[in-house]
Amino acid sequence: MSATIAADERVQVLEFGLGTERYCVAIEYVTEIVDVGTVTAVPNAPRYVEGVMDLRGRTTSIVDPTVLLGVDGESDPQRIVVFDPETVGEDRAVGWLVDEVYQVLDVESGDVEESPAWDDSGEISGVVKRENGFLIWVDPQSIHA
Repeated sequence: MSATIAADERVQVLEFGLGTERYCVAIEYVTEIVDVGTVTAVPNAPRYVEGVMDLRGRTTSIVDPTVLLGVDGESDPQRIVVFDPETVGEDRAVGWLVDEVYQVLDVESGDVEESPAWDDSGEISGVVKRENGFLIWVDPQSIHA
């Protein structure tokens, strides 16, 4: 999903918090949102992997997006945003630890600016302008590619 939205098109995104900043992902990637539970550490896992968790009988990798995205500051994860493995290109479900899930909102084409010039990885799809600030639109498919 790119932040390039056709004129007069709306896309639904899930708004969530990491530290003091707000982010969003296209809702099509999200399968569920759950409370943080017991995470089992996995030896020799990459630094961004907190471990695994059993969610509805499915082993789910639990990831810290603050490490993946280089987010500074204090984080207090309370929720896990679980992504559909087929849409993010993984062989199993992946969940991101987030501080808070705020809302699902409609984003119109005029509210989205292109990804910042320094992001050539494609991890940031764009910046959503809001009355009270910005949302950084991240692309979990690019991050987990």
